[in-house]
Amino acid sequence: MSVRRALRLLGCAVVAVEAALAGCLAAGVRLPAAVEAVALALVAVELCGLAVLYRRGGRSAVREAVPASARRLLGHELRVIGSFGLWAARRRHGVPAGARAFAYARGQAAMMYAFAFVCVVESFGMWALLKDHPVLHRVVLVLDVYTVVMVLGLHAASVTRPHVLGADALRVRRGAHVDLRIPFELIAEVRRENRFSHTPADGVLNLDVGSQTGVTLELAAPVRHITFLGRSREVRLVRLYAEEADQLAGAVRDRVTRARTAPSPAPDRPG
Repeated sequence: MSVRRALRLLGCAVVAVEAALAGCLAAGVRLPAAVEAVALALVAVELCGLAVLYRRGGRSAVREAVPASARRLLGHELRVIGSFGLWAARRRHGVPAGARAFAYARGQAAMMYAFAFVCVVESFGMWALLKDHPVLHRVVLVLDVYTVVMVLGLHAASVTRPHVLGADALRVRRGAHVDLRIPFELIAEVRRENRFSHTPADGVLNLDVGSQTGVTLELAAPVRHITFLGRSREVRLVRLYAEEADQLAGAVRDRVTRARTAPSPAPDRPG
């Protein structure tokens, strides 16, 4: 058995053991010290194995050992947490000098803040109800705090990761989990249209905010989009929301026209 396969199996075992331990703690079951020691030993072995793989083959070897879905989930959470720093510093991610940013987070701000407020109220309610069950109280409190942090982090990611109109492509995004680059030469048509219903369909990417989009892009050729869990999709139609939808549609239309009318490079002179 290869080291990578052994690490995958061990990782599954670690997840199963940790899930069982969390269930026991939530139920208020006291676990023997030996069980906790075994769980810690599994985690330590897993980390040591990953360190050995990294030393032998670098990041590529670690990527092969860790499932793609797990890597993407971890990467998403790190990007969400990192968005707090960008938000506090009033900085935006991936907006180089000369590019134009088009925000979309304002359309969901009220809903996200209301959701975070509801989560805070629910946390206080659970804190009062479970104060006589200390183990379960601590577990639920950690989950509630994590939920509030993630809700605010998702909004922070949307604020700090706007759509970006660059020199040769439009970068459309939604929070920390959608990031698609569309070259101007692949855009066949730009339409300014408000839509309030979006049925999932093959080849269609809907980046709605509050179930609304304002700009539609039809592509002359499909672009490759990687979903949240790593599945590859071919996209030919993109609908997105922007606070300045008219300006975005006009700017994209202008860039597409420039890309189509740009002079072709002169052929090389014969030798």
